[in-house]
Amino acid sequence: MRPRFLSRGRPRRTALAVAFSAILALVGIGSTTQQAVAADGLISQSRPATASSIESLNFPAGAVVDGDLTTRWASNWSDPQWLQIDLGAGATVSKVGLDWEAAYAKAFQLQVSNDATNWSTIYSTTTSTGGAQSLNVSGSGRYIRLYATQRGTQYGYSLLEFKVYGTATAPTTGYILANPQVTGVTPSTANPPHAYFHEFQANCTANHNLPDDPIVFPGLAGASHMHTFLANTGTTATSSASSLQAGTSTCLAPGDRSAYWMPTMYNGSTEINPVGLQTIYYKTGVNDYTSVRPFPTGLRFVVGSPAATQTEFATNPGYVAGWECGNSYHNTDLPTSCPGGGALNLRYQAPSCWNGLYLDTPDHKSHMAYPVNGVCPPTHPVALPMIEFKMAWPAPANGDLSQLRLSSGRGYSFHYDFFNAWDAPTLSALVSHCIIGGLQCDSRGYDETLPGRGAALNAQYVLP
Repeated sequence: MRPRFLSRGRPRRTALAVAFSAILALVGIGSTTQQAVAADGLISQSRPATASSIESLNFPAGAVVDGDLTTRWASNWSDPQWLQIDLGAGATVSKVGLDWEAAYAKAFQLQVSNDATNWSTIYSTTTSTGGAQSLNVSGSGRYIRLYATQRGTQYGYSLLEFKVYGTATAPTTGYILANPQVTGVTPSTANPPHAYFHEFQANCTANHNLPDDPIVFPGLAGASHMHTFLANTGTTATSSASSLQAGTSTCLAPGDRSAYWMPTMYNGSTEINPVGLQTIYYKTGVNDYTSVRPFPTGLRFVVGSPAATQTEFATNPGYVAGWECGNSYHNTDLPTSCPGGGALNLRYQAPSCWNGLYLDTPDHKSHMAYPVNGVCPPTHPVALPMIEFKMAWPAPANGDLSQLRLSSGRGYSFHYDFFNAWDAPTLSALVSHCIIGGLQCDSRGYDETLPGRGAALNAQYVLP
């Protein structure tokens, strides 16, 4: 870490230095219903922070809202640079605290905005000397931005904390706060010793179909297109984390009471459900597989989109190989025939980096992100298991797939949902033994090529 005062010397920059230009802020409000936070309170703590650039992955934008003076944001060595905080909804700002590291801004503005596009200046200076600043301001907006135009040193801008005080409103629906929130995490760039695999399986059967979606349409029975549900046997539109955890499962490991669902497959007007145990992989999506931690209870998200175009489906980071049947491979839409026979297969991967703040967001995606070159982005620094659906539907005996369709539309409208309701100790044991342990495990957490390493679960697929 750069010393607080330049007179104490400066470490050399490393090869990790990279620029992340114009990282987009989270967008969307889940509801117009709002509740007030205490006046003149600290309203920026743990809020999503984004920046025009970062000097390296060690100095993310989120460091300025983590309440930790040992972490910091550092920018590229150029002008101008900006750092903005999403306050979640409308806010009235009365005071801003800036705690600069040695590389400060001599000239900067504080700006507010309702859309992160059109900005109004509420404070401006060209004579700042850095240090710890407490600035009385007056303004309102959902976003607040530090817009720096002149550096006080030859280096970039470096800020320890960006504290915003005032009165904020927050949506009562759409955002579901994690409890506790995970803050102060820096994405791991470590490369641990090579392990040939780091995964385990959840083997579960499909058990019912309903036009429900407890993530997108919570509490609204029949509001969705038809979905095929796996694992938890009681998933409906009204399902919650507690109801799922109290339910039963069709997975080999009864501790996996999570809900997984996807659009229902039809052959004409006849439902075609996956037959037998389906494979849901839990893998590492990052290079540092030792940094992966279990899902928090109640985390939920949607993978892919029913509104995706064929190009969007094929270029999504979760795309693996497309639809396959017999000798027909790499199809972005449902194939019309199955040369050589066999089952219709699809594999699709989920994002595995979490922002640590929310169990859900209004678009059911913004709290999650895909790794970039094997490293979680600074905005989503928490590495979680990467789920990969590997589904298999029986193909018609005559090999004619021309009447196949999804309840959501064409083959490239495929998507799936995940609502975590694992028994926490069971999931933790599997993640630790198989992913962090560098094994290729079945649903017991057993690697048959390395039998001496044992299994995470007993013969009944429960903790011993």
